[in-house]
Order: sequence, then structure tokens, then C-alpha cells
Amino acid sequence: MSDNAGITSSRIKWCDKRCEYAEFARVDALDGSCRTFQSLWCRKLEKHVTKNAPCAAEFGERRPTTGF
Repeated sequence: MSDNAGITSSRIKWCDKRCEYAEFARVDALDGSCRTFQSLWCRKLEKHVTKNAPCAAEFGERRPTTGF
């Protein structure tokens, strides 16, 4: 399961503006490029999440590591 962040189906929920918990990123927390293209504010998790990634609230977060 850890190889695919817990996703077991191709029909998954994505983190995008269609989600009922998604808002634009907080103005005071990010610069302009991050605010519009890279992250969204998740009201359910009460934090910034990666835009267009599998839903972090449903599947958990997956942070790649460098291996160092």
C-alpha cells in the first residue's frame, strides 16, 4: 500500500477546486505562484495541500523523500 499512497482504484478523489473543502490558498501564507497554481487550503484538514494530488483527507499525505 505505501507504494501508491493507499490508492487502490483509478476512481479516486482529487484535490482541486471541485472539492467541497477546497479554497484558494491563504494570501498571507504563500507567494503568488503558489497561491494560484501549486496549493489549495483544505477546510477539512485546516492546512495547505498540494493541488491536483490525490485527496490528502481521504488517502493521507505522501511526501517523497530524497533517501539521504
